[in-house]
Amino acid sequence: MALQLVVPPLVEPVSLDEAKVHLRVDSTVEDSLIGSLITTSRLHIEAALGMALISQSWRVVLDCWPLGDVLALPLRPVSAVTEIRVRDQGGATKVVDSVGYAVDLVGAVPRISSRTGYWPMPGVRMGGIEIDLAAGYGALASDVPAPIRQALLMLVAHWYEHREPAAVGTEATRIPDTVSSLLAPFRVVSI
Repeated sequence: MALQLVVPPLVEPVSLDEAKVHLRVDSTVEDSLIGSLITTSRLHIEAALGMALISQSWRVVLDCWPLGDVLALPLRPVSAVTEIRVRDQGGATKVVDSVGYAVDLVGAVPRISSRTGYWPMPGVRMGGIEIDLAAGYGALASDVPAPIRQALLMLVAHWYEHREPAAVGTEATRIPDTVSSLLAPFRVVSI
């Protein structure tokens, strides 16, 4: 399973001005650095949680369908599955009729299920299934839950203060416990 970003978010969960207030920075000298830290922190949190924070479009690419008729989507929260396509032997794609599948966006892990009990098989061995979806809490920074926004600001501050090169696994590269604590309620726990 591969994830491809199709349309990135148009804004960040926190603005440059919010980050500068949090950092107590008054000048514009480090605006580029702080902007980069905001993006890096968002990407880090999204990867750690398997989430999209701000509205964005993604494509899930599969070689084959999973056993059974339910597919757990690897990203959350999902607001819509916009299209499912299957490639034939010639490489042409055919759109799967949305009547043929159900979408569960309410559960902790979003998923799709075939209404017939089977999925159309791809005619190619690799990358024959494409699922386009919209993910994220919303288009506005204010749509992102406050604890995640606060964790992002704290991560920006951590990396702002620890800019020196450091080996992975050292105290300087360790994510502060307070950031992890703020993000803990948003993790999906597998049993």
